[in-house]
Amino acid sequence: MENHVAEVRAFNRFYTGVIGVLHQSVLDAPYSLTEVRVLFELDRQDRMEAGELRRLLGLDAGYLSRMLGRFETDGLVVRERSASDARRQVIALTEAGRATFAALDEHAAEQVRGLLDGVTEEDRRRLIASMGTIQEVLGESRGARPYVIRPPRPGDLGWVVYRHGLLYSQEYGWGMEFEALVAGIVADYVDGHDPLREAGWIVEVDGERAGCVFCVRKDDETAQLRMLLVEPSTRGMGIGGRLVEECLRFAGAAGYRRIVLWTRDVLLGARRIYRTAGFELIEKKEGEGFTEEVWARDL
Repeated sequence: MENHVAEVRAFNRFYTGVIGVLHQSVLDAPYSLTEVRVLFELDRQDRMEAGELRRLLGLDAGYLSRMLGRFETDGLVVRERSASDARRQVIALTEAGRATFAALDEHAAEQVRGLLDGVTEEDRRRLIASMGTIQEVLGESRGARPYVIRPPRPGDLGWVVYRHGLLYSQEYGWGMEFEALVAGIVADYVDGHDPLREAGWIVEVDGERAGCVFCVRKDDETAQLRMLLVEPSTRGMGIGGRLVEECLRFAGAAGYRRIVLWTRDVLLGARRIYRTAGFELIEKKEGEGFTEEVWARDL
């Protein structure tokens, strides 16, 4: 825990410096960061009650009132009493207010463009995905995120081998022999690949690879589901079940009459997905620290 605390604090110090650079455009303007945030919220809506704005930003009532008074003097906002309750004050940006905020916003966006200008496209994707992870883990809501299922592209098969080797080593202690096994499966998939009877799928969440599955030919009548994987950060979103559904749909359309898969008894999440999808356990073989299993179902 203490090591993690130190890492978070080190990141905070680094990111504070980055934020200082990004906020320089605001510091060069006649408005504080808080004042710009108020303009931002007012720009998002046509009208807002002062109480709503205060609660949203956690501002002191007197401080907000003085700020709005300054905005009004500068011609950025208009204030009036609510038609439904005279005790409430309604604020709206003027055209000059919207123009002022638009200029500040564009200046800030230009600074972010400059920050990202020297970053490769791949690293930009990693950066945005990492930001999303921070928001997901530390945010109040952890709702399901949208995801994309697509065919494999160059570079994906190497990722499949790498993530299988690393994740299963971390979670179950399986060594390089397992990674080599997966590499062999991938090599067999590429060698003599028949796109009419074999296919693979990669899942992306927030632009990052988050899972995979493959349907390969076992014999003329039987397909085999292989290399189902879902990243830990996206488990619980239904991705595993959706990948299995895609594999079953393809296998049926390709003319197979049956589909089988190989797994291990310690992979409890995967076994639940297979059982839900209609697979049945048909064979067991004791291994070292686990039981190898074969599951199957008709199509």
